[in-house]
Parts: sequence; structure tokens; C-alpha cells
Amino acid sequence: MQEEEIRSQLQSVRQVLIDRLPGAAEKISWSMPTYWKGHNIIHFAAQKKHIGLYPGPEAVEYFSEKLDQAGLKYSKGSIRIPYSEDLPLELIAEIADWCMK
Repeated sequence: MQEEEIRSQLQSVRQVLIDRLPGAAEKISWSMPTYWKGHNIIHFAAQKKHIGLYPGPEAVEYFSEKLDQAGLKYSKGSIRIPYSEDLPLELIAEIADWCMK
């Protein structure tokens, strides 16, 4: 179980994804909360020092400029959101919208 602050951040990410991915099933895949609608749309998970958001390589490439502007680290298919930073909920929502299309 995560400490309260981290749990709160994870719940905020989850709520954004639920709101932005209507009709997507919420399930566990690869030991992570996953949103699925005919295919995996997006995953997220608590890591040691950050929340990992896994929208896939095409989404990361598409949003790379905004991720740079937000000061977030990313690699092929994954975005790292440090627990010490404010959650970029609007950007997460935008990424979820893009992934749903």
C-alpha cells in the first residue's frame, strides 16, 4: 500500500483517465491499472520516485514538446511524473484524449 500523498496522486490520475476514456474498461495488465477498449489505451503505475504513465511511443513522440515544456522526463512509450512535482492533470487529460482517438 502506498503512503497517503502518493495514493492521492494516483487517485487523481485515475480519475482523469476515467473521465477522459468513456467506455474504456479498467483492468490490470502487466501489473498496472490499464484502460482498455479493444486494445490497451494507457497504463499508469506507482514507481519508487515517480508515477509512470504509459501511453505508448506514438503518444510520447506526439506530446514530446509539451512534455519538455512541463519539465517531464520520458522515453519510448513512458512518461515519468515525479512525486515531488505538481501533477500535470490537464496534460494527462490531453494525452488520454489523444490515445482514445
